[in-house]
Amino acid sequence: MSNSVDITIIGAGVIGLAVAAEVTRRDRSVYVLEKNETFGRETSSRNSGVTHAGIYYPEGSLKAGLCIEGNRRLYELCQRYGIPHNRLGKLIVAVNDDEVAQLESLQEKGGRNGVQELRMVSRRELKSLEPHVDGVAALFSPATGVVDAHALMRYYLSMAQYAGAHVAFNAEVVGIERGKGGYRVSVKDGTGSFSIESAIVINCAGLGSDRIAAMAGIDIDAVGYHLHYCKGEYFSVGGGKSKYIRHLIYPVPLPKVTGVGIHATLDMDGRMLLGPSVEYVDKVDYAIDDRNQRLFYKSVKPFLPFIEYEDLAPEMAGVRPKLQGPGDEIHDFVIREEGDRGLPGLIDLIGIESPGLTASPAIAKLVAATVDGIL
Repeated sequence: MSNSVDITIIGAGVIGLAVAAEVTRRDRSVYVLEKNETFGRETSSRNSGVTHAGIYYPEGSLKAGLCIEGNRRLYELCQRYGIPHNRLGKLIVAVNDDEVAQLESLQEKGGRNGVQELRMVSRRELKSLEPHVDGVAALFSPATGVVDAHALMRYYLSMAQYAGAHVAFNAEVVGIERGKGGYRVSVKDGTGSFSIESAIVINCAGLGSDRIAAMAGIDIDAVGYHLHYCKGEYFSVGGGKSKYIRHLIYPVPLPKVTGVGIHATLDMDGRMLLGPSVEYVDKVDYAIDDRNQRLFYKSVKPFLPFIEYEDLAPEMAGVRPKLQGPGDEIHDFVIREEGDRGLPGLIDLIGIESPGLTASPAIAKLVAATVDGIL
């Protein structure tokens, strides 16, 4: 491995790989460092694979703008390169009149964000679209769907490598030191350790992104980069009931509650999954608590009356890298070049949770523009 490179990207999840695919050119040396044995082993592969439309996020936020741009770009990529996806559409279901007013507010927020084709549907139309779903009304989002996240990451990886990027797995960054003209990135791998001199360092470390920022010299508590781990569990639905829905079915989200509520998705194999739940945790842990089966059942029963307790089985768990703590307002993505903090060429991406998968091509484009302004 060369001792001196133009760009080092830390993390080979969907964001790191998307950035690598976008910034790599034949006249640049780009290295991607991933501490796990292969790509996408953490948040990027432990989610529902939903392509979000941009409804929930504050007007003018990076989450809103990058989600909407990313949604469009992601579908274009999927169609052009044969990445498995399914534009199913989503119904956010109100189970009483009070929730209808919340749906109308969501529709207005989505419209202000630029989400296209959102519309309210009546109880009668809801029944025609989804005969097995109960509700008094729903908000329909035709731009929402699902994508094969692993296939998307394979695409980004292949594009980056084709353009000349080098990817090192089992390569954990253990130190970052600011030097003359760039950074010395210290790495530990299976055979020992090595270091890279890099003009630009792009921090796409996901669950470890605050730790990487601190390693580079950022006071993460002072600047608000400290991450909160938020665990989400998923249960699958058996009993042949996956065929009971044709769209993604969501509840009306509660205000000031992290996430958008336990909802029903259909994966690329047509299997129905419920989740994710919300639990702030102190450490990354992917074990599923079987006792939460009752919580899942009670959460979806009001709008999915065909679900029975015995239909549910533990499926998987993931951990979100949230900047938003319990009870906080929504926090935006951090995508920032740290030159004004004495760290020129360090680009931090912190708190890239949902809708990060959807936004990945738009995030990559934004980071590439920053890189172009430096090199």
